[in-house]
Order: sequence, then structure tokens, then C-alpha cells
Amino acid sequence: MAQISALLYLYVNVCCIILGNVALEYDTKAPEVTARGHFIIGGIVVLFFLMSFFSHRISVGSIVLLLAMMNAIDSMNKSPFLMDLDITLGYRVQDSCRDVSMGLRATADFIEQAKCGTGHASSTCDQPVVAILGSSFSEMSIVVARHLALDMIPQVSLDYSSTAVILSDKRRFPSFMRTVPNDKHQTAAMVQLIKHHGWNWVGMVISDGDYGRSALEHFADQAAKSGICLAFKCVLPSTGTDEDLHSAFRMAVQTIYQNPKARVIVSFSKSSHMKDIYQEMRNEVLRKGQSMESMRRVWLASDSWSMASYVQGDLSLADIGHVVGFNFKTIKHSSFSEYLDRLEATGSNNTWINTFLQEFTMQTNISDPVSQVVKIIRENMNPATVLSVELAVAAITQAIASLCRSRDCKTPGNLQPWEVLEALRRNEFECHGRKYTFDNLGDINQGYDVALWRSIEGKIDVHDIVAEYSPQVSSFTLTDSNSTGRFHDLQQIVSKCSNSCMPGEFKKTSEGLHTCCYECINCTENYYSNDTDMDECMSCDKKTEWSPQGSALCLPKTVIFFTWQDRFALALLAFSGLGILLVLLVSALFLHKRDTPVVRAAGGPLTQVILYSLVVSFISVVLFVGRPRSLQCKVRQMLFGISFTVCVSCILVKSLKILLAFQSNIDMQGALRKVYQSYLIVVACVAFQVTICICWLVLKSPYKHVVSQPKTMLEYCHEGSYVAFGVMLGYIALLAFVCFVCAFVGRKLPQRYNEAKFITFSMLLYLTSWMIFVPIYITADGLYLPAVEMVVILISNYGIIGCHFLPKCYIILFRKAQNTSSAFREKLYQYNVKSTESFSVSGTSVSEKHFSNKESVRHSPSEKDFVKPAAEKNYSNRATFRVSYRGQNKVSDRYSSHRRSISLPAFPD
Repeated sequence: MAQISALLYLYVNVCCIILGNVALEYDTKAPEVTARGHFIIGGIVVLFFLMSFFSHRISVGSIVLLLAMMNAIDSMNKSPFLMDLDITLGYRVQDSCRDVSMGLRATADFIEQAKCGTGHASSTCDQPVVAILGSSFSEMSIVVARHLALDMIPQVSLDYSSTAVILSDKRRFPSFMRTVPNDKHQTAAMVQLIKHHGWNWVGMVISDGDYGRSALEHFADQAAKSGICLAFKCVLPSTGTDEDLHSAFRMAVQTIYQNPKARVIVSFSKSSHMKDIYQEMRNEVLRKGQSMESMRRVWLASDSWSMASYVQGDLSLADIGHVVGFNFKTIKHSSFSEYLDRLEATGSNNTWINTFLQEFTMQTNISDPVSQVVKIIRENMNPATVLSVELAVAAITQAIASLCRSRDCKTPGNLQPWEVLEALRRNEFECHGRKYTFDNLGDINQGYDVALWRSIEGKIDVHDIVAEYSPQVSSFTLTDSNSTGRFHDLQQIVSKCSNSCMPGEFKKTSEGLHTCCYECINCTENYYSNDTDMDECMSCDKKTEWSPQGSALCLPKTVIFFTWQDRFALALLAFSGLGILLVLLVSALFLHKRDTPVVRAAGGPLTQVILYSLVVSFISVVLFVGRPRSLQCKVRQMLFGISFTVCVSCILVKSLKILLAFQSNIDMQGALRKVYQSYLIVVACVAFQVTICICWLVLKSPYKHVVSQPKTMLEYCHEGSYVAFGVMLGYIALLAFVCFVCAFVGRKLPQRYNEAKFITFSMLLYLTSWMIFVPIYITADGLYLPAVEMVVILISNYGIIGCHFLPKCYIILFRKAQNTSSAFREKLYQYNVKSTESFSVSGTSVSEKHFSNKESVRHSPSEKDFVKPAAEKNYSNRATFRVSYRGQNKVSDRYSSHRRSISLPAFPD
């Protein structure tokens, strides 16, 4: 510890001795540079830094910083802000010698001077210090800011090295402000650039200290949120022996070469460190006998070294690779250039300038001090630093002016530093024609210029601005078309741990590895990825979309339904159309032959009702084809149900007439005659079916339904309530069964007159087809489900046409001799004779006296004239029944109370 203390003591004293040799003419006290005024702006900067214990060096940056401050204060003294108030600003700049202890000593001196006139200071007071500019480097700024915060003396940092994020914490540093963005925005800009170029595997090199570690913390956090991984991070020590520093640099270089996939390196390092890193990288390449191309990287340079072209040493830009520098915003025109022109013109007459620059000329060995120094300053100055100084001085000047408009500020103590701090926080100020203001964190977030280094005749140009970054919108703006091409050339460089996963794949990270190191897995069925390097596959809308394995997009499911183009549908529609044509032809034929016995025997007017109901039934078949619509689904079943009910109810009327006409039981015949009303029966049967359909529509009507299948969407009509559907079909089946029973009873009646056999067969065909349909319809589910019902409807319709009408059409067209009244009488006479013989019984005979001669059984062409003789079931005796025609012998009925004629519409006149 004693040795360290001795070294530190020697270091501080050397700094003081050096500054003592370059003090201003206004104040010979060391170590400071001063100028008088009503208010003093203090400055803590690094003017000199030690090369060794017995040598020192002044940097170009130090000269630029000091001269920019002097020029900015002189310019403000000539501005209307101060001239109107007749006040001036002075300055007092102290050197920190890059040492925290020296910075604290200067801070204490400024605090003491700021208390002049408040009663807390000594009896000898100089002009009060109202604000402090500086200091350099975040580490020193943090220490200085802690002390200045105790007395709320405003501190405005103007150096690019004081950008640590921690300084924006107003609870800890309430009086600290700066005219440069904090590093949080710079790291965010770098993350945006990395993300824009598709890089996700980067390294990071920082200089040890608050500046570097703060940048590392924020960059790592922002990069992780954007899916960017740090392949490595190297921390370069700021102090130590030459051997320790060289070992640290060599380890950092080895780490860089051990991660060849990390082609992009973010650097928040000091410029001197970067120069040593490049030299060590070259040495490592030479030791291994590799090509210089192996050291090429893309370097994202922070503001700490983005303008320091000297870091290349004896290397070329082709050896280093690409350098993308982030620097603070600048302006094209500044008064500092004019100041340098004046300095060059009058420098020999300025005693202090000659004295101050003499130190720099001695270390550069130049003959013409002023002109050569100005030239070196122009070539190496950072315009962003100049603008930062001018903004800081303008902000302090206008804050003082706003306070002095309403008070006497020439008396020391009338204006306190804390008042200036409040004015800085709330007031807007102007500089170079633009308005600026400090945000609630005390920062001016102007943004960054992004420069891409380029080599011109062996020299590196660090001022080629290719883009601008705005923290407010977190985006880049390219400057021009030429810059656009150079900026996008970086996209050819790949900096990834793993190859990009193509669309149709997703990243699967192995356990324990970085999220940026992964393998690519194909998306499963019904999942897709439409971009590169997706963390997971997205699900398709399984109702309407699908995708095969490894798909980059979702394919729309094919909508299928029983389409008009289907061959099976075309065949069924053809049968439906043929049926309609056939029915219309039959209807026309029956209308034309409506007075013939065959047509009258077929049912007369009811025949046309049956035919047109079949037309409607055939039309309903068409509604089962095509893309389902809600109205179509409701109409098709109702149309079929009601139309076919009309048809079957008319056939039921015909069956009842046959049963009534040939009923042998006189009592039963009388009962049937009372209830028999043909049109009323049809209306009643149809009305009941209409009621069923209305209830179906109201309670749970059919609707369009979509069934999602793996690759298709099946659209069909859902019946809504299958119970209602079953009741509708069951009701028709009940009517058909009644027709079947009635027709079956009368199946042995005269063939030409009797339709019972045809009714029996057609109803049996109907019942059988629908009995087969029901289990198929319940169990089937697919594209051709509507076709099943279409087939059954067509079978039912054609069964009625074939059984009821085609035989009659055959007689009308090809057996015209049988379509006469005499032919019908003859056939009926033969049937009655045969029936009489079959009714003969053994035992007793029936006396003729039991029959009344007044009433006879007449068999004539008229429906009202025909009476069918019947044997009474109560008689067991044999009886002889005779049937005669009009004008011949008449057989009287023994039951006079039942003497009436039974109307048979099926028999022709």
C-alpha cells in the first residue's frame, strides 16, 4: 500500500507541474485555465495524461475540447442573450489528469467558489461558479456528480465518454445533465442494426469500468429480447502492469479466434485498447501462419473510438474488416471552423495560445506551430464533440439569461447554481437555429450518425455517414443511394451459431445451449412457418386450412359437395328430367283420353293430381345437387315430403274406393260410405304433413353444415332435427302401408278394373326402398349422402309411374280394343259369374221368396247404376246369385233395407 500511495502522489504532482507551465495570463495559478466574467462556468477535462512517470502527452481531443469551450463562451458573450443584459460569462478549466483524486480536488474547489456571496465561503471571493462542464469518462463523471448533487450545482457533460446509463438516474444524480445520448440508446441502435442484417451470434469487447460494464449490461438485455446471443464477452482491464495488460489482450484475441462463427463484434472500448487488440490479432495470425483474412470481422464501434482512425496502426482496413461507427449527431456548419481560421490568422499574436500550443508542437516536432496545429486539429477533431460543447454552453447561457431578466445578477450571490439547474430542466434553448430541451432524465437524445469506415489511398475515412438513428422511433434512415448500397453489403456477412431454418422449419434448441444454437425441424402436418429462424410453427386454421409436413404456408381446404359436375349427379339429374318429361307426357295423354274407360278407371281428376305431385317430387331431386344454401336445405325436404304425401294420399283414396266397392259385408260397406270423402281425405292427409313440416321449420329447421376433414371441407344440408325428418318420412310410410293393406285385400278383383295389384307392388317398392334408405342414411356420412336420398326418391317416383300409369298408357296406345265400355262389361260379367259359382254352398238352398222382385242388381256402364251382389256371411246355405244386364233377368237382393247402388268411379260409363 505504501508503494501505491507513493506512486499516486508522484503522479498527481507531475500533473500539477505540467499544468503549471501552461497557465493562462489571466490567472497564473496551476493547474487551471481561466477567463473572467460575471459568471464562471467551470470545466473538468483531461488536458494531459502521463505516458510514464517522467513524460506527458496532450491529445488532439483535449485541444479540441478546450478550444471549443473557449469559442462557445466567447460566442455567447457576443449573443443578444447576454449583451442585452450587459453580463458576461467566464470560464475556469481544471485538468483531472485522468485521475479521480484530481477530479475530486477540482470539484471541491468549484463548490467552494460557487458558495461565494452566500455566507458560507471565505472572505476572499472570486466570481461565482454557476455550472460545471465535464468531466471526461463516465467513471469520473459519476464521482464528480455525487459531490455536486449535494449543493445542486448543475453539471453538464459534454464528452462522449460520459454516456453511462446510470447517470440518467435522477434519484442518485439529480444535478447531472448531458448533451449526448446515454448508452442505452446506442446499444439499442446496435441491436437494431444487428437484427436488421439477420445476425444473432455476436461477440462483445469492453474496457473495464462503469462505461463498459453499463454498456455490456444494457446490450445483453436488449439483445436477448431480440433473439441475439452473445458468443463471448471480453473485459479489457484499464490498469495494470504491461505484462498483465498484454496477457489480457492476448486472451481476448484467442477468445475471438475460438469463436469463428461470431463474425460481428460489438466494442465499447477505449481507442488505445482497440489499437492493442488489432495488433495482437495480427500477431496471433502470424504465429499460426494463417492468412490475414482470418482476422476480418465486422466491428460495431461505440462513440468512444468510432472516430479514432489511428487504431489501425500499421494494418489496413482490408485486414481489420468492416468498421461501423456510432457517433453523436453533428451539424454541417459550426462557428468553430471560423474560430480555427481566426486562430490560424492571429495565433502568433496570442501569447496564451502560443504558450498553450507550444507543448503540443514540441511533441509533434512541427516547425510552424499555429498552422500545423490547426491542420492537425481539423483532420482529427470530432464534430460531435464540438456540437456537444456548443449545446452545453448555449443551454447554460440561456438559462442564466432567463433568470437575469427579472433580477440584478451582477451582484455576487444573487443567482444561485440550483436556480440555474431548475432553469435548465424546464427551459427550451436554441442552438444553430434549432430548438432543444433536456428530457426528464437530463439527456438530449439527438440520435446517432452511423459511419462506415472506408479506405481512400491508404488512409481511413471515418466520416462517411451511411445512416442516421433516431431514438424516438428506434429506426435507421439511410442518407443516400450510394450509402444504401454500401450499408446493405454487410448483409452478405453471416454471423450465426447455426444455419438459418428455412420456411417450413422451426428452431429446436438443445438443452444447455444458447437459444441461437439449434437444429432445424420440419413443421408437422397442419402447422407451418413462413419466415426464417422461427421459434415455433404456427397452427393453421384447422376448420378451413391444412398443410403438409414441412410447409411454409397453409393451403385452403378444398370445399366439396355434391356438385353439378359429378357424373353420378348428372346421371340422377338425367333420370329426374326424364321422369318429369315422362309425367308430363302421361298427363297430356290422359287429358287427351280423359273420356276413355281406362282413364276414368285410373281415377279421373285425381290422376292429374298424382301426376303433378310427381313432377314436384322430381323437381325436389334437383335441390339435392349443388353447393348447399340455407334456403335450399329447408325447401328440398319440405317439397318432397308434401308432394309425395299428395301423391300417396290420392292413391289411398283409390285404394279405399276399391275396398268400398267390393266390400261383401253390408254393415262395413255402409260404415265406409259414411266416412269416405275423396277430396276431404286428400286435404286432411296433406294438411297433417304440412303441420309436421311447419313444426320442423319452426323448432329446428334444416341448415347448411360444414364438416372439416383433413384436407377438405364437406358442405351438406343438415336436417336439423332427425326426429322431425323421421316423422315426416314415417307419416308417408304409414299412408303407403295403409294403401298397401287396402290394395292387398282387393288384389283378386277383376284385372282390367282392378288396380290393387299395381298399388300393392308400388307401395311395396316404396316401403322397401325407404327401409333400405334409413339405415344407410343414418350410418353414411360423406359426399354422396344426398345421392342416397335422390336414388330412393327416384325409385319411389318411377315405381308409381311404372305401376300406375305405364300399363294404362300401353292399353291406350297399343290395346285400343280393350279401352271400350263393352270390353269392361264383358270382363266384369265373367268375373261375376265366376264369383257366383264360388259362393255356392252345400246344404240348404235359399228360397227366392226371400228376395224382393222390386230391387235388382244392375250392372251398367254408369257408376251409379252398378251394384255388386254379395253373399251374406250369416248364411251357410247354398244360394245362387245371378247378375244380369239391363233389360234381362234381375236378381233381387233379400235385404230390402240395403237397396241402394254403390258408385264405382273406376268403372267407365
